[in-house]
Parts: sequence; C-alpha cells; structure tokens
Amino acid sequence: GGFDAAEHQFGTGNGAGRAGRCHENGRQERLGIHHQAVPMQGRQVLLAGDNFGCGSSREHAPWALVDYGFRAIISTSFADIFRNNSLKNGLLPVVVGSEVHQALFDTLSLDPEAEVIVDLEAQTLTLPDGQAVNFQIDPFARTCLLQGVDELGYLLNLDDRITEFEKQYA
Repeated sequence: GGFDAAEHQFGTGNGAGRAGRCHENGRQERLGIHHQAVPMQGRQVLLAGDNFGCGSSREHAPWALVDYGFRAIISTSFADIFRNNSLKNGLLPVVVGSEVHQALFDTLSLDPEAEVIVDLEAQTLTLPDGQAVNFQIDPFARTCLLQGVDELGYLLNLDDRITEFEKQYA
C-alpha cells in the first residue's frame, strides 16, 4: 500500500542507522544518529540532525531505516543522494525549519512518547502541539509514495494505457 496520513510516535534513532568510521590509526568508532537513549520499537518517524544521510551514497542507509520500521525522517536538510534513494525506497524525507526542528527535539526530551502526524497527501506535518507545518516534495515522488510504487511500478501501472496507445499508432 501507499503512504497514509497517520499519527506516529517519533524518536531520535539511538542505534538505528549506526555507522562506523575508521581513523588513520585503524581505530574504529561507532557513530549514532543521536546519543539520547529513546526506545525506538514501534516508532515510524525519525527526528534526525542537519544534513542527514551525508556520506550515504548507496541505498543501504534507507533500506536499513525502512527495515527498522521508519516511514519518514524529519530534518532541516538531507544529503541529495540519500534523499533521492529514500524517496525511491518508500522513505519520506521531511524538511523543516530550524525552529520547528529544535522545538521537536525539545518536545521529545520532555515527552519521549510525543506524536506527530505526517500527511503526505496534504504535505503537512502536525506537531504535538497541534501546529501544522507544510513541507515540500517532488510531485512525482509524492505520487509514487502515495501509490506505494517505485518508478518502474508506476510505469507498469500504465501498461493498459501504453498498450492502447501502441495499438492506435501501430
């Protein structure tokens, strides 16, 4: 199915999307999205830091987040490749201003069970205090997410129309 408007708990991803960095001396360092321990089970919206996905040039990062159960990520910005890979794999990157972003982190620190509503069809994010914030998304990516298909799936859904067109001009 597609991406429904739904109410979701959100968290800061402690452990999800962990990566490693290897220093010149060979020492490995584990990196996390955020160091605050928030139970992530059942969370579908991830609140992430600035320029989220930087260094993620392959689809593995969005795959891991989707496998973990996330459907949307909220940040002030996303690395271009990560954003594109996310959209192609059913993960919605939601860009918000820095004030909204900080307010969400503040809310989450006070209430780890806080919820947001992501409405892709209306392109709104409803905050825990009821404030609705608009977000932008490419219209084709929005259509694919709402229909629950990737680019190929979208084209395959047009098979009858393509066949009819070919018959007219054969």
